[in-house]
Amino acid sequence: MRIDWSRLRIPLSVICLLMLPVDFSSAINSNPEVPKASVPGPLLQLGAGDSVAILVYGQPDMSATVYVSDDGSIPVPLAGPVQIAGLSPASAAGRIELALKRGNFLVDPHVTLTVTQSRSQRVSVLGQVGTPGRYAIESNTSIIDLLAQAGGVTETGSETVYLLRADPQGREVRYPINIKELTDGMKALPTQGLRGGDSIFVPRAEQFYIYGEVNQPGKFRIESGMTVIQAIARAGGISIRGSQRRVEIKRHAADGNYVTSKAKPNDPVQADDVIRVKESIF
Repeated sequence: MRIDWSRLRIPLSVICLLMLPVDFSSAINSNPEVPKASVPGPLLQLGAGDSVAILVYGQPDMSATVYVSDDGSIPVPLAGPVQIAGLSPASAAGRIELALKRGNFLVDPHVTLTVTQSRSQRVSVLGQVGTPGRYAIESNTSIIDLLAQAGGVTETGSETVYLLRADPQGREVRYPINIKELTDGMKALPTQGLRGGDSIFVPRAEQFYIYGEVNQPGKFRIESGMTVIQAIARAGGISIRGSQRRVEIKRHAADGNYVTSKAKPNDPVQADDVIRVKESIF
């Protein structure tokens, strides 16, 4: 079927709009719904000490497992030293392909590069974990994996940990991450992908104190959204001599002094609260 364009009638205003130049790049950059921070960079960069396996399709004699040298290069059969430090495995494979083409060794090489052991990409784990230290990461290492390598979060650790990362200007940026949300399967943010040089800091959790007529008086960690009745349950519940209607909270006021007030079961618990369950008068 042919279209008779001579019969089509397009308004002049529409024709003028179609003839105007459109700068799509500025439109995308000005879109507030696409923040620049949501675009992550490569999660794994190769560096000195890493062990990598090179596989050239159709050329089994060229396959090799080598280490990245101190100058950031690896020895490639036929092509010689190729600089790959700072590249992702996929980009490094592309650079090897280019070196083989430029040297006229292969016409259309297809190279796969796999990291067999990562030594250059390390992340520090600090704070309330079993074994603080520096740990090697791979491209698929998650924050949960890393915390597990460090012995897990201790009983005094907070549910919210911080990913510390330098921005392009070299300034340290802190990204709060709720561990419970990660373990519950909620989608991770792009900033949660680990990179060499990152640090994970697990701060001490906020705590409250409870004493009086409870079965296990002491100091406990405040769970997310914890209420007074939940705090009492955490302390083993009210003893047979205690009264649920006679509960007090000592709390820091704005001037730094403690203020005592009667507590209701659904009142939220705050950091450094001192809860007292009194004896029943009947």
